[in-house]
Amino acid sequence: MFISRRLLRTTAFGIIGFGTLASLRANEYDLGSIGIVRLGRAAVKVFVIGRHYKNELYASKLTGDSPEYLDLKSRVHKFGAQKLLELCCENKGVYIKVGQHIGALDYLLPPEYVSTMRVLHSSAPQSCFKDVLTVIKEDFKKDPYEIFESIDPEPLGTASLAQVHKAVLKDGSVVAVKIQHRSVKTNSYVDIKTMSALVKITSLVFPDFKFDWLVDETKKNIPRELDFLQEGKNAEKVKSIFSHYHWLKIPKIYWDISSRRVLTMEFIDGGQVNDLKYIQNNNLNAYEVSSKLGRLYSHMIFIVGFVHSDPHPGNILVRKKNNEAEIVLLDHGLYADLSNEFRWEYSKLWLAIFNSDKNAMQTHCAKLGVPDLYGLLACMVSGRSWNAIMAGIQKTKYDVKEKQEFQKEIPLLLPEISNVLEKVNRQMLLILKTNDLVRSIEHNLKTESRMFGMLEMSKCCIHSVYGERLKLCTNTWISLKLSIAKQWSLFKLSLYYIYLGALNFNIKESIESLMNNNHYAF
Repeated sequence: MFISRRLLRTTAFGIIGFGTLASLRANEYDLGSIGIVRLGRAAVKVFVIGRHYKNELYASKLTGDSPEYLDLKSRVHKFGAQKLLELCCENKGVYIKVGQHIGALDYLLPPEYVSTMRVLHSSAPQSCFKDVLTVIKEDFKKDPYEIFESIDPEPLGTASLAQVHKAVLKDGSVVAVKIQHRSVKTNSYVDIKTMSALVKITSLVFPDFKFDWLVDETKKNIPRELDFLQEGKNAEKVKSIFSHYHWLKIPKIYWDISSRRVLTMEFIDGGQVNDLKYIQNNNLNAYEVSSKLGRLYSHMIFIVGFVHSDPHPGNILVRKKNNEAEIVLLDHGLYADLSNEFRWEYSKLWLAIFNSDKNAMQTHCAKLGVPDLYGLLACMVSGRSWNAIMAGIQKTKYDVKEKQEFQKEIPLLLPEISNVLEKVNRQMLLILKTNDLVRSIEHNLKTESRMFGMLEMSKCCIHSVYGERLKLCTNTWISLKLSIAKQWSLFKLSLYYIYLGALNFNIKESIESLMNNNHYAF
């Protein structure tokens, strides 16, 4: 028995030692990159956060509804959020990706966490230029300067899994080169397992929350995002699908200088889509930008079911071309591929929300996996309060009062929201994230009042719902009646849009915008 235990112990240490050595070698003997160190960092941070909550908040004798308690809770949340941000920046890679996701969950986490983690959308830690050159050399088996005439050492942008550098090819073509962080793939598998364990520990700090869905989604999406050849294929697919949108630009892919870790594409200059100052300085119309963005994403979600699912501002550029706004779509690593059944059901839910039809909302939410908390799911989908939904979201503007009401209610419903995310159809998770990010862009552009996005979404929902009925219909006469009903619904929507323009804005401008926006190719 003694010999067996000794042998077992020796074997275990040998395996750990060999694994550690292999990990060190893969990461050029960077101690901070090996799994055991990354796991240790994560465990220490979680322990520090948990202890702080226990000592400062849970041990407090303040009552839950007193101003002093709320102030203390906010300070404790800020401490926890800052420690979590430090962990993401130290471990990088998958941790940054999860941190970015947290930064988009306005409806799930305390605002202190969301606002703190949101910084990762625009300023993720970068790899050194030496590592960038090493990845290129490893993937193409030649010196990078045999491929490129020059490469700018300073990245144009840095994300969780990669960073982009401007370069010039031997023929003088200017390109953008996306290079994966060197150790991110090696570390990702260990990181996901670590996160799974940390989620269970976190549930002790937040006992009402269920975060398993976040780990599951990360586990499913990361391998897809780490394959840059698949990203190139996604870019070409979306370029083909939306070729009729002359104002949409997808960068050309240079396949002969691309691999699983390096993606070379056409360099395109422009301003971030939420940069209102850039838009105004370049004589662009913010409402036109918002309208085109709403049309593009509504078409993706409700009509084709192939949805660009990381629309944070760094991934969407805007520029002036031929006197109009051109939208440039970047970073095609993550797409939601929606089934027809989900797309049709989701469209019906939106029409039920537009029509303030409580019974229909309950029916379609049940089919999407949430039969009991249908009102909450409707609020999460639309980003509007229940009072606004029942009053008619197409009739009521989203104002400061409603926003304050919404933000006041969210903290009281966090366990229920977590429950919804645990139960809802998995295809909904990326859509909720996409909706929130697009709404955030509209908010920064100050275009919510005109409800362009709502108009575009309504059109696409009508096309989707009637498209399903026509597809399943075998009777010629009924098909004709459905086609007429569809056109009548679209006509009524157009009249309503003109009415809104006459009521609040310029009727001539509304009619011109309607004519420009009515060229769908379904």
